[in-house]
Amino acid sequence: MSFPLLSTVVFAPLLGALLLLAIPNRQNARDGLVRGLALGISLLVFVLTLLVWRAFDGRSADFQLVERVAWIPAFGIEYHVGVDGISLWLIVLTGFLTPLALLSSWIGIEKKVKEFSFFVLALQAGMLGVFVSLDLFLFYIFWDAMLIPMYFLIGIWGYDQRIYAAIKFILYTMAGSVLMLIAIIGLAVLHAQATGQYSFNLLRLYELSIEPRTQLWFFLAFALAFAIKVPLFPFHTWLPDAHVQAPTAGSVILAGVLLKMGTYGLIRFAFPLFPDAALQVAPFLGTLAVIGIVYGALVAMVQPDMKKLVAYSSVSHMGFIVLGICAANVQGMQGAVYQMLNHGVSTGGLFLIVGMLSDRRHTRQIAEYGGLKHVMPKLVAAFLILTLSSIAMPGLNGFVGEFLTLMGAYRWRPVLAAVAATGVILSAVYMLWMFQRVNYGALTNPKNKQLPDLSPREWAAIGPTLVMAVVMGVVPNLFLAPMAPAVDRLVQRLHAQRPALARTAAHDVVGAGRVRRAGKVTAGQVRPLRVEVRPLRVEPSRAALSLEP
Repeated sequence: MSFPLLSTVVFAPLLGALLLLAIPNRQNARDGLVRGLALGISLLVFVLTLLVWRAFDGRSADFQLVERVAWIPAFGIEYHVGVDGISLWLIVLTGFLTPLALLSSWIGIEKKVKEFSFFVLALQAGMLGVFVSLDLFLFYIFWDAMLIPMYFLIGIWGYDQRIYAAIKFILYTMAGSVLMLIAIIGLAVLHAQATGQYSFNLLRLYELSIEPRTQLWFFLAFALAFAIKVPLFPFHTWLPDAHVQAPTAGSVILAGVLLKMGTYGLIRFAFPLFPDAALQVAPFLGTLAVIGIVYGALVAMVQPDMKKLVAYSSVSHMGFIVLGICAANVQGMQGAVYQMLNHGVSTGGLFLIVGMLSDRRHTRQIAEYGGLKHVMPKLVAAFLILTLSSIAMPGLNGFVGEFLTLMGAYRWRPVLAAVAATGVILSAVYMLWMFQRVNYGALTNPKNKQLPDLSPREWAAIGPTLVMAVVMGVVPNLFLAPMAPAVDRLVQRLHAQRPALARTAAHDVVGAGRVRRAGKVTAGQVRPLRVEVRPLRVEPSRAALSLEP
């Protein structure tokens, strides 16, 4: 395209944020102007993301709307951006949630409104930059740059322990990022050794032949950075603190978009760059994901704080996404990408609801509520739809993503899929129990008797999430079809070249009991196992390594 649409999408919120700084500091008239201008800029960016969707050809697996300009030629660094069927929806999701986050803070944020709006828009620019970057150096710049706005959003506009939560958030993320930076530089050096030129071009690095042991170390460096961002058990401890202490807008963006950067990084970078190492380590990552699913659900059950309960539910739900990625087949990958969108809509909506209750009562303790359906029937109805969406009720968005994820996981590791399926039951337990305690029963607390129902502004914030929860549950192919070619190509790339995987795969097959031994093994006798690795057959609907004894 002649018009740089992707660059416009990425830098429009940043330019809008700089425009906000030019507004004079006259308190009386400033806040309303700042809020309106910030909301208008975020809506404009959302429209631009829809234009990206419209310009996107869903039949192609290639990167589209590509923009490529030399930046630091001596080291092969370029401004290189593009979009495929996987990143497309995350771009749209970012544009969709940011205006809702700003609407949610219309009353709750009373101090330094201009600065708050500036950081929200700057954060949006960083997130969009991560999803479109095709140069690893550019990706790392956006990856680290987005940490700064979130740090200030938590540290300035958060609750009592906001400084602790903000420092913990940035230290965890930076620790993993440093290792990833080392691996990125290592990839550029390997490319120079192979071709005589440095390059951070992701598409060129995909084709780089890397020795298996080096692959493993590089994969672990990338995977650690992304596992912290997901967050994957046991790297999850920063998330509940960040969610509880962040303002409502920060929680919406953190749950809706920032966590997806970890899973997106696994899909876009860690797995396709190091396929042999990725498939070797995948069973271990899948096991951690399943532990996170069950652990997050069990801990959520005992939380007295609604916001902390939803935060631990994120730990559980993100485990499903990682499990689908580790399955490395079409169903698992599609389910993982779809579940990223689902989680952004449903959990973002739940944080909006909790924020609305907190603005009214200035408490998030479940015990302080009860019987809200008698005074706030509209809010309770929205709360119910989002709760059912979160627990994967058929007909709503969560069901499609979890079903595809579990289907892909079952084809890969039936035992892991079976254990992960218990997370669906547990999520129904803690979410419905929380919903019942907050909204049903007698209205015993006199402070709840005069609470107002949803205002028009609040309807504007929560309504789009309700609509998307239904649309994504009823017509999922609207979203699955454009991502299918990119997912198929990704799976084929993962299974195309395996110089080091054959022995590991055979060992995994033996451990799972899927290889028939040649003869009977008696007590005290172990016969050598003979395994023939046949040529790989990859189909779009069934990408798996075929092993026969």
